[in-house]
Amino acid sequence: MRLNTPRACLPQRLRSLTAPPCARRAYAFQAPGGAVFKVFNSRAKRLQKERAAANPELSRQADYLKDEVAMRVCERLLDIKRHFPRVLDFGANSCNIARALTRENPDPDAPTSPPLATKLTELVAAESSRSLLYRDAELPFNEELKLTRRVLPDDESLPFEPSSFDMVLSSLSLHWINDLPGVLAQINKVLKPDCPFIGAMLGGDTLFELRTSLQLAEQERRGGISPHVSPLADVRDVGGLLGRAGFQMLTVDVEDIVVDYPDTFALMQDLQAMGEGNVVLGREMGAIGRDVLLANEAIYRALHGNEDGTVPATFRIIHMIGWKEGANQPKPLKRGSGEVSLKDVLERK
Repeated sequence: MRLNTPRACLPQRLRSLTAPPCARRAYAFQAPGGAVFKVFNSRAKRLQKERAAANPELSRQADYLKDEVAMRVCERLLDIKRHFPRVLDFGANSCNIARALTRENPDPDAPTSPPLATKLTELVAAESSRSLLYRDAELPFNEELKLTRRVLPDDESLPFEPSSFDMVLSSLSLHWINDLPGVLAQINKVLKPDCPFIGAMLGGDTLFELRTSLQLAEQERRGGISPHVSPLADVRDVGGLLGRAGFQMLTVDVEDIVVDYPDTFALMQDLQAMGEGNVVLGREMGAIGRDVLLANEAIYRALHGNEDGTVPATFRIIHMIGWKEGANQPKPLKRGSGEVSLKDVLERK
């Protein structure tokens, strides 16, 4: 999928992309209950979000990616014929999911369809950044559903009673979690039996163009490299983590969203306005040097530039659905209980 910006404008052109197998990358995660290896500075991430929300107009202009992904997360509800009395939006950012739920005609296969907000009674939007969570509290969409905002003490705690939600949603926040296995286990705990978790996170080789060009630019100008793009989970890791957290009937898929920018400086400005700056522990503090930025611009264009003069940035989105185990939930048959051989079926074709 491709999003073309003028940065302040809505996307004009979309296209779907398939993640190439050669671009996949594996990462190791600590199992629930063990020691947590800290990768990200959670306090710095919260401060980034606070600073982004301090300029509401610029922050809203840079919300195109979060709004697009939130809309695609909510579209998964079209396939679930159920009403959800109480729903949690974990890592709500600026309540992008709430806006997506109130969108008119969300079903692409129907000329008219009611907003997806009619499928739930209450949405609890939980976020660690108060300023970002309340940024749009006065906008009209707040009146179109019952929305409760909850400021979290940190990005990795769900201070809710067990079995207190009928569904948990999460859009573009899990990629900043240090203890991802632990958070998924907490999500499973707050769900009622036979209820779904639907989420999306950045993963794989997101921003691989920026990563490679910055590394080459720093190697050329400084003789070494510093991490400027965060390490991210791979789609294969996510499936294993969901299963380890106790989820059943898993669905994990990946799609790429490619956004075209006029130059790399516009890309970096938008990342800051999104609150998506680098917070890797041990990163080089301070702004990137002008000489490195100019070299990065030239290398980026040489390696990845488009024919129309713009530069692409790839955001790889990992979508996931998992269900908390329930008594009436469909379960796979025991191994060896099948009566028809798959080999016989394939040979008949």
